Amino acid sequence: MDHSLLHSNISQVKNRIASAADDINREADHIRLIAVSKTKPADAVRAAFHAGISDFGENYVSEAVDKCVQCSDLDITWHFLGPLQSNKTQQVADHFDWIHSVDRLKIAQRLNAQRSREKKPLKVCIQVNMPLEESKAGVVSNDELVELAAAVHNFDRLDLRGIMAIPAPCSEISRQRDQFRLIAELLKTEGLPSAMTELSMGMSGDMEAAIAEGSTMVRIGTDIFGARYT
Repeated sequence: MDHSLLHSNISQVKNRIASAADDINREADHIRLIAVSKTKPADAVRAAFHAGISDFGENYVSEAVDKCVQCSDLDITWHFLGPLQSNKTQQVADHFDWIHSVDRLKIAQRLNAQRSREKKPLKVCIQVNMPLEESKAGVVSNDELVELAAAVHNFDRLDLRGIMAIPAPCSEISRQRDQFRLIAELLKTEGLPSAMTELSMGMSGDMEAAIAEGSTMVRIGTDIFGARYT
């Protein structure tokens, strides 16, 4: 894509984050902007990095690993965002700094076993399915969340940090905020480790509502890179 347009898009997104944070007296610097680069080529990642983005999110393992390798000279923090099959955990353990989509014990066990001791522990968000949608992954009850969080917290190669959610799309900001408020309340669930402070929620169409309800990480693809490639 045109690099001047990319710069403009990134500037606009950062301004939106700053404005949304200012509206509720939050520090914009406390909200991590993750550029979702799935389906975009490595040169787009490289251009966005040079335009001031250091966190990138990917959903597809094979495509992501290729980009991680091609951009290995850049000081990028890589976030894995998509559903993860057990036969792909080694690649995520090898190449990523964060995973936002741990939703079952088997995946956590494999990531812990496969994470090299030469690397820092892999930062983990547990994916929650709220409000419940059958087509989406994620734990579906507070009891499941507490049980999985306790297990992840005890693994020495994983660093439990918070929760991630993809609520149902809607255009009304009041409904968006209602959904994000319910997700944020999950961090107050009795029995969760105190280390769980991160809220990975909010995308191009609803980042303001997510920030208003406490999001600490927004995942922005379309409004940075444009429509995804098919």
